[in-house]
Amino acid sequence: MKTLREKDVALTTVNVRGIIVATIIRMRPEILDTPVGNGLTFNASDSFVRKWMRDVLNWSHRKATRAAQKIPSNWEDLCEKSFFRKAYSIKEDDIPADLYVNSDQTQVVFAPGDKMTWVEKGAKQVSLVGADEKRAFTALISVSSNGIMLPIQAIYTGKTDLSCPSPKSVNYQELVNAGFLLEPSGTTTYWSNQVTMRSFVDNILVPYLSQAKVRLGLPPSQKSLWSIDVWSVHRSEEFKTWINTTHPTIILDYIPGGCTGLAQPCDVGIQRPFKLSIKRSYHEDIVNEVLKQIDSGELVTSLDNRIKTLRDRST
Repeated sequence: MKTLREKDVALTTVNVRGIIVATIIRMRPEILDTPVGNGLTFNASDSFVRKWMRDVLNWSHRKATRAAQKIPSNWEDLCEKSFFRKAYSIKEDDIPADLYVNSDQTQVVFAPGDKMTWVEKGAKQVSLVGADEKRAFTALISVSSNGIMLPIQAIYTGKTDLSCPSPKSVNYQELVNAGFLLEPSGTTTYWSNQVTMRSFVDNILVPYLSQAKVRLGLPPSQKSLWSIDVWSVHRSEEFKTWINTTHPTIILDYIPGGCTGLAQPCDVGIQRPFKLSIKRSYHEDIVNEVLKQIDSGELVTSLDNRIKTLRDRST
């Protein structure tokens, strides 16, 4: 079963039963003819499969976090080479942990939910308001190797500042004072692009690196390492040329393609708690809105899901 465990695949109880039976038969073919009690022979029941998976394989029933087919078959070799490239840069340029930064974009749905609701027992169809919610923004998360989280860049669909949260929205001024960037994409999508990536480098990454160098007593010429994924904008000649020309002290380090869920720090350890925090905050807003309507004597028939309201709540 070791080979099975090493494969990054999503398995259901049905096909696991077949795999387990085939494996056991191969290991102990006599088991099919050996009575196990009351004249019965071996049977891979659901309870047996669950116990085997829990006790022997040390598996638990988990929700998938990534698509298995996107991981390259030689991911171990790719990650090892990536590790040595990082080690070489860190050693040759004496890069301290403060100057090694990983950044990663993530989609944040404006009204995140868990697809669960309450309905009458026995209901054949379960409708859920907001289940088809697709409106979202992009959050660019960055963390240095010494554990410092950099300000976040949030990118919203639109071409002007009117597409961003209102300056009157909750916590807006605190975010601005902390160095957060709330910017329009300048396009019809909320994804990062050449313009927003340069804005992030100029207004968040470089100021952080400069302050870190001063704090550590290092010269402005000190090299730093910036680890990002191989997204088309990141690895474009336009972006690489701009970095090398405008910020020559920044060394670009690319996470191997298809390995972000294995080797990218922000993807592996930061995005999940960040999104959970976002989800809880949105949930709190909804609860407060409903309670406000109840306190005012209104009949709660709908919630404000206008894009402006949802966008302002993102702060």
